[in-house]
Amino acid sequence: MNVRNIVIAAVMVVLAIASPRADIIEQVLVKVNGEIITKTDLEARQIAALRQKNPNLRPESDAALKAALVEVTPAVIVDAVDEMLMVQRGKELGYTMSTERFNSIVENIKKENKIESDEQLQAALKQENMTMADLRRQLERTMMVQQVQQTEIMQKLQVTDTELKTYYDAHKDEFGTVPQVTLREITINVPVTAQGVNVAQDDDAKAKAEDIRAKIIAGEPFARLAGDYSDSGSKANGGLVGPLAKSDLSEDLQKAIAGLKTGGVTPVLRTGRGYQIIKIENLSDSTTKPFEEARGEIADKIANGKRQGEYRKFIAKLRTEAIIDWKNDEIKKAYEVGLQQEATEAEKPSR
Repeated sequence: MNVRNIVIAAVMVVLAIASPRADIIEQVLVKVNGEIITKTDLEARQIAALRQKNPNLRPESDAALKAALVEVTPAVIVDAVDEMLMVQRGKELGYTMSTERFNSIVENIKKENKIESDEQLQAALKQENMTMADLRRQLERTMMVQQVQQTEIMQKLQVTDTELKTYYDAHKDEFGTVPQVTLREITINVPVTAQGVNVAQDDDAKAKAEDIRAKIIAGEPFARLAGDYSDSGSKANGGLVGPLAKSDLSEDLQKAIAGLKTGGVTPVLRTGRGYQIIKIENLSDSTTKPFEEARGEIADKIANGKRQGEYRKFIAKLRTEAIIDWKNDEIKKAYEVGLQQEATEAEKPSR
């Protein structure tokens, strides 16, 4: 995963959710190993979750807003507690963000968001009632979570050759390519009026197509003839179309080119637009990527599945060892609902 992108994404969330903090005594919702999550913290995360789910959300009533909050709050409070536990673990491991690293990330943020100076960045932060110190704290928390995941989870994942081969043998269809074809076409349109197709015009179009095909068979370049005579938009490219999956072609066209090899030309074909001549520019049959070529891709797939399982075990351990002191019964209930939702999701078979 690209760390720079992770950090930039995290900062954009911070900018999106920051809200003015009144100079009042905060309502504490929960203490996690002595550290607090306040009502303001939760509200900021709720707003971020709603915006992520629907950036254009405009609740029609207070009841609609309340329903939306009820839906997102269980996952939000679970994420808030889990993040705090991960950050605490990062501190135990001695992780910190150096000034040099912070400055480098800030420069990336400025570049990504077309901010030309520190003053402009500080002005943008001020509009959200944030300071550079607030930004640094959030970035440090984000980086701590990533470092803990890397140390406690990613580095401990192992994928054996037996697992790789078993997955490959059971999922060979994932490493196959579909038959593809690149065509050249020449289309001669037949005018259609309210009265239908004029027989004479239809005969003329067919005769013209037959004459062009005769020139092709005689050796004249298909691409030049397409540019000179075709009524299709592809004439600008010498009639070239594709590559296309064979399965994407119409049944009639699949039948028309069946048995043709590269360089083969169809008879004149009647289509809904008029008459058409098709040349096979290139054919590629279905293939299966060899195991050795697919090894890295398979390892990533298996490791990602294991990562999710290992993360669940690791965060469950942190939760079990933590002292969580709830100060609000409704939020505690939402947390329990969030844990149940998480357990239900984990039980679903992976695809």
